[in-house]
Amino acid sequence: MTLDELNRLPEAEALDAFRNCCGSSRWAREMVFGRPYAAREALLDAADQRWAALSKPDRLEAFDHHPRIGERQLREKFGATAAWAGQEQSGVKTATEDVLAALAQGNRDYERRFGHIFLVCATGKGAAELLAILRRRMANEPEAEFAEACGEQAKITRLRLEKLLS
Repeated sequence: MTLDELNRLPEAEALDAFRNCCGSSRWAREMVFGRPYAAREALLDAADQRWAALSKPDRLEAFDHHPRIGERQLREKFGATAAWAGQEQSGVKTATEDVLAALAQGNRDYERRFGHIFLVCATGKGAAELLAILRRRMANEPEAEFAEACGEQAKITRLRLEKLLS
């Protein structure tokens, strides 16, 4: 869709479109009420500013709208965003069973340690690289890791907004 079409969407449809880009209800509402956006860059800047202003619970809500890296049941669990998530994680499709098993275990360990899903902008990354990133980030302190995960969410949101407007 074009930016003009996004600006003219009925509120409920715009809310759905923005929620597909970032799962935070507050972020999506603020993006809807920030319309119209004069240019693509204004939209992207607003997205970044609104993300930066969110509370921790709002950010965790956004995290909850992502599949785990390597998760196989994308369509059943993540309907509207399954296709985008599948594209973003396409580097995992050719992974060996050993790497997929290590990712699954790593996801579980990460969630136990940090209390939220392992979030990484997976676009362009292979399964082995994603596993290495997960293992590296396991050594982070919780506050530093939350900040890193938030930065990854911001990248994902920006990519999804670009896809929305393509």
